[in-house]
Amino acid sequence: MKTKQANLTVLRNFYGYTGPNLVIFGGNIGGNLNPALFPNLPFDPKVIQTLADDLNVKLSAMITGGTAETAAKDKAFDALCDALNADANIVENVVGMDLEKLLATGYLPVNTNRASSPLDDTAIVSLLNNGTTQLLLQLLVVRNARSYQVQTSTDGGKTWAEACISTQARRIVLTNLAPGTTYAVRARAIGGSTGASAWTGAMAIIIHLKKE
Repeated sequence: MKTKQANLTVLRNFYGYTGPNLVIFGGNIGGNLNPALFPNLPFDPKVIQTLADDLNVKLSAMITGGTAETAAKDKAFDALCDALNADANIVENVVGMDLEKLLATGYLPVNTNRASSPLDDTAIVSLLNNGTTQLLLQLLVVRNARSYQVQTSTDGGKTWAEACISTQARRIVLTNLAPGTTYAVRARAIGGSTGASAWTGAMAIIIHLKKE
């Protein structure tokens, strides 16, 4: 009899993030989590984004404030973490074993391999035009990586869109790009005990696709 695989587990180490990193992480979840694909979320993605924005405001106020501002920051930090944690339960139930669907939400998976270690960072080796609507990306291979997550930005790295999840690093084709548009590309390895490596430099390479 075939044993049913358990669902992927969301990595919930965001409770240990610094305030600024939690703002970025929360904003990423708020921008990528689709309530149409994940019904019955305890916190709507718009609420997650609002909580991230509120934490950002509280962090700024704490710089010149005192104990009251610090307490307000801590309260905002906990509120965002608790909301992320609650939505992670729904994400786990819906994605099953679909790693690509999980990564598209902004959450990361827990690696169940107890012998695994934190992943080394990958790097962009080359990024070239591959016609007028494609880019050809090569990444540094990372030992024990299960896949590589690639994102693109058309506003100088202010916002990022999911480009693809690739199981190999040496040849990744990014498709359906708009000619005449400047793209920033970043990537990270997925796997290891930490769930993912750091992102490559946000502005590592920019390619301007020429019109025909």
